[in-house]
Amino acid sequence: MTDTARAHAPEVKAVPETVTAAFEDFMQAFEAFKEVNDRRLGEIEQKLSSDVVTRDKMDRINRAMDDQKKMLDQLVLKKARPALGAGGEAGPEAAEHKAAFDAYVRRGEEAGLRELQAKAFSVGTATDGGYLVPAETDSEIGRRISVVSPMRALSTVRTVSASVLKKPFATAGLSTGWVAETASRPQTNTPSLAELSFPTMELYAMPAATQALLDDAAVNIEDWIAGEVDIVFAEQEGDAFVRGDGTNKPKGFLAYTTVADASWSWGNLGYIATGAAGAFATSSPSDVLVNAVYSLRAGHRQNATFMMNRKTQGEIRKFKDADGNYLWRPPATAAQPATLMGYPLAEAEEMPDIAANALSIAIGDFRAGYLVVDRAGVRILRDPYSAKPYVLFYTTKRVGGGVQNFEAIKLIKFAAS
Repeated sequence: MTDTARAHAPEVKAVPETVTAAFEDFMQAFEAFKEVNDRRLGEIEQKLSSDVVTRDKMDRINRAMDDQKKMLDQLVLKKARPALGAGGEAGPEAAEHKAAFDAYVRRGEEAGLRELQAKAFSVGTATDGGYLVPAETDSEIGRRISVVSPMRALSTVRTVSASVLKKPFATAGLSTGWVAETASRPQTNTPSLAELSFPTMELYAMPAATQALLDDAAVNIEDWIAGEVDIVFAEQEGDAFVRGDGTNKPKGFLAYTTVADASWSWGNLGYIATGAAGAFATSSPSDVLVNAVYSLRAGHRQNATFMMNRKTQGEIRKFKDADGNYLWRPPATAAQPATLMGYPLAEAEEMPDIAANALSIAIGDFRAGYLVVDRAGVRILRDPYSAKPYVLFYTTKRVGGGVQNFEAIKLIKFAAS
């Protein structure tokens, strides 16, 4: 890296216009980070402490990398959003539904939707509190949320028509045994089943628009609704899937009872302690990451993903293995995640910061471990009366979630034991 590039790497540049430019900026910052961190480690080795100027510079580069990664994620997200109306349903019925929905949103005309949904034996009538969003808008909201929320993207997602999904789970399989040719065959134990229940809870948003905006034929109403709703739904979902308490919301995996992994039992999540309260261990701090990886069974380990927030990731970027290689590696391309010890790393800002007794890092096969339950349909109720001169759009969906396999997710606890 040239002196000029090195001088500018810690600074956050203007938002790049392309994903490629943003990715190049991010990689440039990572090269500067490695150089400064290597200098810091050399100073510690020689003088038992690092120079304050070196530490400050490394912190600036670390923050710059976080900001540049956010820019990169936003550009990738924008590029991933498909054009509304480009897919989904086809044929005259879909076009008729779309036109009727547009008339309802813009002018409050209910006749078209009432007639269409009566034909289809739909439960989404006005007496039920709203009309079903056309298929294109409904699926667009779902696609955007799956990109924004790492938990939704990593977990198993089930769409149901009822308000509760009940799932049986075998906690123990059949018993077997070896016997001699003429020996008696005693009865073996039968499998043990547990029934898990995943109720769906109501998630809502109520964006507002002036009637003048709705009268403007140039405004893409479906795009506006999806754009207003998707981010707030994603933020609420992402938070609930990680730390929701299960009261009127999904139950996040951090809300379950946690026990030391050596004492793990079904219904609890196991954790591995770092060996120091609110910090990594002073000696061999990365050992806890290795222990967490190998606390998973082989079948879950091969599909594992690390999950933490950006601040925790910033601390782990400094770790090296015995050969001097960084454990954290930047993504190979803009659309891929960074990796830690060869495993994908998902950034979830809902994960707690490093603090005493905090469960700041998770690793697991989230597709096997966590279940997201969607009740079919996103509904919209148009309200032109409550907030004049604005028209409110009460938008709702029902979502549930919870742990379905308690041995597929492990946590790292920043505690002495």
